[in-house]
Amino acid sequence: MKRTKVADLLKGNLIGTEVMAKGWVRTRRGNKHVQFVALNDGSTIKNIQIVFDMAKFSDDDLRPVTTGSSICVTGQLVESQGKGQTCEIQADTLTVYGTADVETYPLQKKGHTLEFLRDIAHLRPRTNTFGAILRVRSALAFAIHKFFQEKGFFYLNTPLITASDCEGAGAMFQVTTLPLNDLPKTEEGAVDYSADFFGKPTALTVSGQLEGELGATALGAIYTFGPTFRAENSNTPRHLSEFWMIEPEVAFMDITENMDLAEEFVKYCINYALEHCKDDIEFLQQMYDKDLIERLKFVVENDFVRLTYGEGVKILEESGKKFEFPVHWGTDLQSEHERYLVEEHFKKPVILTDYPKEIKAFYMKQNEDGKTVRAMDVLFPHIGEIIGGSEREESYEKLLARIEELGIPMKDMWWYLDTRRFGTVPHSGFGLGFERLVLFVTGMTNIRDVIPFPRYPGHADF
Repeated sequence: MKRTKVADLLKGNLIGTEVMAKGWVRTRRGNKHVQFVALNDGSTIKNIQIVFDMAKFSDDDLRPVTTGSSICVTGQLVESQGKGQTCEIQADTLTVYGTADVETYPLQKKGHTLEFLRDIAHLRPRTNTFGAILRVRSALAFAIHKFFQEKGFFYLNTPLITASDCEGAGAMFQVTTLPLNDLPKTEEGAVDYSADFFGKPTALTVSGQLEGELGATALGAIYTFGPTFRAENSNTPRHLSEFWMIEPEVAFMDITENMDLAEEFVKYCINYALEHCKDDIEFLQQMYDKDLIERLKFVVENDFVRLTYGEGVKILEESGKKFEFPVHWGTDLQSEHERYLVEEHFKKPVILTDYPKEIKAFYMKQNEDGKTVRAMDVLFPHIGEIIGGSEREESYEKLLARIEELGIPMKDMWWYLDTRRFGTVPHSGFGLGFERLVLFVTGMTNIRDVIPFPRYPGHADF
């Protein structure tokens, strides 16, 4: 007999037939006449009830069936007499695959804090909460590919090991094969990277955008979706050292079309999750965030407000609200400023544009005023910035001048500048931190809880 997943059993189509279920025991209860086991196999937030008639089974048969153990059951799928479930399995046979000692298995039937579960990230996917989060994450990843593929974008794989720092932040993890306890040195006493694996200093990427631009100026429209790394000593609930980024890049697209694409994209992904992860999102709303579904629909059903950074700063200055971080023209907006605009002032998602060039990256297209660039940030309730992007500077002379102004080494940029020397075109793109999207859709409050195995300062376990 072939195993049927719990999600398919609960549809009820197989009632009246012999079925096989395999999974992990969530709970067991009962008496000397009948025992009830709640079984889950990860395919759904819901369990299926297994009914053991103790006339068929002995106490010894069921003694190893404890919370966390893994079993295989065959039996008749019948309509359930209990509330809250459509069907159950009347067990005929039982096979125990693996036991879980009651004294040492950490996921017994009680509430566990999210902090505690982070310390056992190898087991936390077995909980209802993290099963739901990971299924939502999987659905969103599929939705991202589906959205761009249906629009004719090409999926581009950009390098994880790079010799350039896209953001100019300098917060990069170095990659080397040099012996750290006996580094080769030049005559001047500096590290001799000519002896390193790549013959030069390299690091883990902070973004695939620059390479994405190369793809867009050949294929027209590309997107990247892969891991990126930031060596920032940041312990906030919104930062990770290893996270996933989605970065579309499109030739012949200006900032307005870029905003249109970003708005359509995030609405598509949220709609997809609402449609395909209904049970999981309802569970997360019930357990963690009573306003979750209302907030998701709020984003999907509203047109995003668009205004310039200057207009946003003026609203913040005139709000009369005391912010932790003072705001004035030229400051980089903090989450509290972004959330005020979205949640209190406009009560809609917001796209801010035309930021001061000093607080944005070198590659952004400069406006005629000489002070601002065609940047855009998409701001969401509950989270602040979720997308950052821009129209890119397509002028070779302006881009070169900006690179020289910031002192970026030309040896790292010659290939990037070539796209402006040979057939340059207007082009735009944006970056979405995947975990920020999952954080928003699941209603969780700490980004470490929406990636299977979080990496952050002092933590690289599992």
